[in-house]
Amino acid sequence: MNLILFGPPGAGKGTQAKRLVENRGMVQLSTGDMLRASIASRSDLGLRVEGIMKRGELVPDDVVVGLIKDRLADLDGTGGAIFDGFPRTLAQAEALDHMLKAAGRRIDSVIRLKVDDAALLTRIEGRFKEFNRPDDNPKSFKTRLMAYNRDTAPLVAYYEAQGKLCEVDGMAEIAAVAADIDAALLAAA
Repeated sequence: MNLILFGPPGAGKGTQAKRLVENRGMVQLSTGDMLRASIASRSDLGLRVEGIMKRGELVPDDVVVGLIKDRLADLDGTGGAIFDGFPRTLAQAEALDHMLKAAGRRIDSVIRLKVDDAALLTRIEGRFKEFNRPDDNPKSFKTRLMAYNRDTAPLVAYYEAQGKLCEVDGMAEIAAVAADIDAALLAAA
């Protein structure tokens, strides 16, 4: 099964993805984690995207599509993929559909974690203090949230038209969100 965890920064996508990796043998493809690792390693890619991410802007489509394309082979012999933080634009969604189709795969389900913007800011402030992620500072978070609402939220209609969208209350307790995701995946299977 291949699924997209969809929602704004801080919605809990990473938390839920880690659980699915442990429980279902899936592979988490988090473009945010990949990009942060590139920055930490001071690779050419990391140097290219560091300022973009610190400002809270979206990394160009060609960069993140390339990251995902390079990792699709990792899915062989697994329980499927969890796309976390990807796609973020319509162009990325279309590129993902094309790449998966070429590999004889498809997106089975899109789980949208619905959250409250004000509550997210509180989450992000806590995460910034605890983990000191530069892209989680409140100023860049607001930019990231605006970019999400402008560029990513329109994907709701794209996946809804394909009959793949399921919405989950991302403001609920972690266990309740997990149970709702499991129920959605069972329905999609």
